[in-house]
Amino acid sequence: MTGRGTGAIATIQILGDSAKDILAKVFKPAGAKIQRCKTGQILLGDIIDNDKTIDQVAIGCEAPGLFAIHCHGNPLIVEMIMQRLKNSGATLLTAEQLRTKILSAQEPKNTIVVEAKLAQLKAKTLLGTKIIANQIGAGLSKTAIDWLENETSLDDIKTEADRILQASQTAQLIIYGCTAVLTGPPNSGKSTLLNCLAGRQKAIVTDIKGTTRDWIEATCQIDSLSLTLIDTAGLEDESDTPLDMIDEAAQRKTTEIIQQADLVLLVLDNSRPKEEFDAQIIERASNKTIITILNKFDLPSRFDTTRLPKTLSNAVKISAKNNTGIENLKQKIQQISGVANIDPYQPICFTARQENLLEQLKNTQSKQQTVSMIEELLKGQVQTS
Repeated sequence: MTGRGTGAIATIQILGDSAKDILAKVFKPAGAKIQRCKTGQILLGDIIDNDKTIDQVAIGCEAPGLFAIHCHGNPLIVEMIMQRLKNSGATLLTAEQLRTKILSAQEPKNTIVVEAKLAQLKAKTLLGTKIIANQIGAGLSKTAIDWLENETSLDDIKTEADRILQASQTAQLIIYGCTAVLTGPPNSGKSTLLNCLAGRQKAIVTDIKGTTRDWIEATCQIDSLSLTLIDTAGLEDESDTPLDMIDEAAQRKTTEIIQQADLVLLVLDNSRPKEEFDAQIIERASNKTIITILNKFDLPSRFDTTRLPKTLSNAVKISAKNNTGIENLKQKIQQISGVANIDPYQPICFTARQENLLEQLKNTQSKQQTVSMIEELLKGQVQTS
């Protein structure tokens, strides 16, 4: 249940009707036997394998059939105890799978509540946890219940399902974070901007064209938005500049990352003419939200913004080197991503299961199908990542 890596203490939970019997096979208590352990009690002793001690542990009974083994935090010790439990009849689960089982037993009638309590553990921001918490007693959970109890019309359900899906796109950026790709021609200042936003040097910056060939990642916080920045290799016109094998691979990786991103930050050099801007960049970032950034505004301007495509004309002017215009850029990111004015109390979906069911609700043609999908939304099986 504790994070990966070395720590002072690690916790392993064991759940089920056979928990006591399995523990009796692997645990040698210093006092009372595990079979007599009641809720709230703690036992000291050793986890053993063929009479050899693996580790001295404390075992707490948290509820009937639910125990926590507290051992030393060396990952090797944890692995040995897990394998000992497996060999004694336990099925190994991830922490999320175990939490799902526990929460599902506590909330057997509302899957959305279980999914919300699981999602709260993954939220990247405080506002994200607030949005998720609202889905438990109100939000999506209450909306779905109201649809059934009030016999809401098919058209109204379709309309509301569509509205929830639209609102969820923005809400999920706050909950799970937003990925923004820094792209543009080589030597336009992408790495300098990444270092500026990250508040530390993550990328090597030189005047040599093509310094960044692999991608570099950093995370920064912009108010309620956790922004993962990815600095990519500069995109070049392959017809003008022959590319070697490494450059070609870097270009392919850049295009792949752009397609997976939530936001594209297109960095252009204000001190160079527009002719050096490669129109292929727009093709590779098609169907993506793009923010145009005119960097190096501390230098004489040679870039003619009037000749930019209409979709890119609303540019933010900055000097990443001098850290000027960065606040305007942050405001633009919040505005374009839609997080600046979000209502944290509105119903939203926050799992792929919920999203899929709402998409079906939006297109359903019969009342019977609609009721079935709403019931699935409320009582379906929890999907873990």
